[in-house]
Amino acid sequence: MTQENKKVVLAYSGGLDTSIILKWLILKGYDVIAFLADVGQKEDFEAAKAKALSLGASKVYIEDLKEEFVTDYIYPAFAAGAIYEGRYLLGTSLARPLIAKAQIEVAQKENAAFVAHGATGKGNDQIRFELTYYALQPDIQVLAPWKMPEFLSEFKGRSDMLDFADKHQIPVTASRKKPYSEDDNLLHISHEAGILEDPSAICDEEIYSRTVSPEKAPDTAEFVNLTFKNGHPICLKFLDGGKVVEGSLPIFNALNDLGSKHGIGRLDMVENRFVGIKSRGVYETPGGAILKAAHQDLCGLTIDREVMRLYELFAGKISDLIYNGFWFSPEMDVLSSAAKKIQENVEGDVTLKLYKGVAYPVARTSAKSLYNSELSSMDIEGGYNQVDAGGFIRINAIRLKAHHAIKSLK
Repeated sequence: MTQENKKVVLAYSGGLDTSIILKWLILKGYDVIAFLADVGQKEDFEAAKAKALSLGASKVYIEDLKEEFVTDYIYPAFAAGAIYEGRYLLGTSLARPLIAKAQIEVAQKENAAFVAHGATGKGNDQIRFELTYYALQPDIQVLAPWKMPEFLSEFKGRSDMLDFADKHQIPVTASRKKPYSEDDNLLHISHEAGILEDPSAICDEEIYSRTVSPEKAPDTAEFVNLTFKNGHPICLKFLDGGKVVEGSLPIFNALNDLGSKHGIGRLDMVENRFVGIKSRGVYETPGGAILKAAHQDLCGLTIDREVMRLYELFAGKISDLIYNGFWFSPEMDVLSSAAKKIQENVEGDVTLKLYKGVAYPVARTSAKSLYNSELSSMDIEGGYNQVDAGGFIRINAIRLKAHHAIKSLK
């Protein structure tokens, strides 16, 4: 094997797993290029770069992907109504295809034969990374240490990795006392594994890091207004003080600040992984929770009833595709196009009340509103003949009568 074809681009975070993997690959004779994706995580990237170089990485790439993350992944997914199993806002799931795409671009630039990641063989991230790799560069070779027998024989779990770190003097932030795993990006921070693997155990307040406890949030509600066009937010107004924020990334950063301040976006759930395992995740998605509440509310005002039913079907399928790693798939292209078409009329303003863990829509308006105040009124006829409702009900009752008649024969 030549030196050139042992070149590998590693998706590197500077954390425990990827630091150990970086060193382990070097010890196995690979030329490791570390790739750090800035998707909004709280990270000292220069320190991570210095650490990677000190461990033996030949190069380090740091790519700022925040704007692309918000514009091309977060906003389209929220516009499509993507919420996995009715609760999870897909914070990790949405970041992975973007990171993997940028990683492949580095591999192509460096003419690397391999890409590598630190995702375990039990989780979803391995699938998200690798399906993206193969979709974008079918001939790429993937090194996934947590699925390699040689690696697994050496590392049974986190304790072995911490021992390896001690042996090779690799500084890590994880400890045996606080062994849970975290994934941090612009959309959310997740907490799982370790002490959180018992679903009956209440998550300690000290684990939360992105949001204030709702009990300690401000005692005064805050009102903001979000303006949407084609299902995407284009303007955020603070109703107290008149501050206005525009631009995809600035708006989402401001929503994150608001959600963090008011304790919005916490979620503790057991979910179904694609590999068939149930897992517990504790999530903090402050800005995303506000965005979801506003967008859902405006959809109710502007989307036709039967189109809404189709939209809900699309949303469930899109959520599964994102969660399971099929962002770059033909079915995702088709459904995304349909969702985008549905969102053409989702424009207008939503006013939200932010208070102690809740983002509550209190008013909405749109030039494309389908709401007819006269038809909805209890006091105005508005062109609706209530007598007609009798025939409508009787027609719908025909099959119910037939069903009951058959049941009575049993």
